[in-house]
Amino acid sequence: MLMMLLITRYSVELIPHQTHQRRRPSPKLWLPVRPEEAAKLSDSRLQLHHAAQFAAAAGISFLPHLPDDSHTNLEWVPALGGLFSRVIPARNPFRVGVKPVKLSVVMVTNENRPIAEYRLHGRTIIETRDWIRSQIKLLGADGSRYTLTREYEIPRHDVTYGEAFDASDSTHFEELANWFSNGASLLSSVTRSSLVASELRCWPRDFDIATLIEVGPGRVIGVGLEPGDDYYDEPYFYVSMRPQPAAVRTRSRPLWGLGTWHTFEWVGAVLPGSRLGAASSQERQIREFLDSALSACRTLLH
Repeated sequence: MLMMLLITRYSVELIPHQTHQRRRPSPKLWLPVRPEEAAKLSDSRLQLHHAAQFAAAAGISFLPHLPDDSHTNLEWVPALGGLFSRVIPARNPFRVGVKPVKLSVVMVTNENRPIAEYRLHGRTIIETRDWIRSQIKLLGADGSRYTLTREYEIPRHDVTYGEAFDASDSTHFEELANWFSNGASLLSSVTRSSLVASELRCWPRDFDIATLIEVGPGRVIGVGLEPGDDYYDEPYFYVSMRPQPAAVRTRSRPLWGLGTWHTFEWVGAVLPGSRLGAASSQERQIREFLDSALSACRTLLH
């Protein structure tokens, strides 16, 4: 869970959102997910995690390196259905992104207009890197600067060792796209309702999409969606705190929406995807969990 590591290791700039908008249900934006499939997404998630590094590499290769690694992070762009880098300066400014559905790398303009798309099924990491370099050259930047070398590790997969991506299990990649889309939508409403919150971004090391909320001097709450990791091999929403309270203090703080307290190695509230109910109630269940978890964490921090 990278956001947890960030609030421990770094002083992350919190971007204020001067708004008092209340969070409202957004049924048109909610994409139903299948709880029974939540624990079956591991292979597709690992492949998507590796594919996301193509987008993160754009920031690593062309942007000034920042101490909190925010030059590497990604934005979920709903209109494109994918995770995209920050804008890369060039004769023709561009962004590099990855789309879970039909697993592909996409080059877009700084205004998010598609330029070119490269399907990853049957392609290797090296083949994809070379294609991206050729596209960058066409856009007026030095393609040779584009590198996949990074200062962090991610979980290994067969593609790490030269095997081709396999996107034949399209339903699982579509399910991951729904999780990211829903996560971005719900968490965006959290940032809009907070007076001081960081921008909502996906962090390519641990692959969570998250925001930080400052609740007082030296007191921060992290809210995010993790598509799966060593703690939970399925997508889950979480709310974590800095500084971390003693685990025993969470027992008196109930959580709604079938959320529970996680106390192994870090303390926070979690709602795994396998605990979600029927499609018609999923958004409401997650919002109830987030509301109760945020309230509990604010109380624990005070």
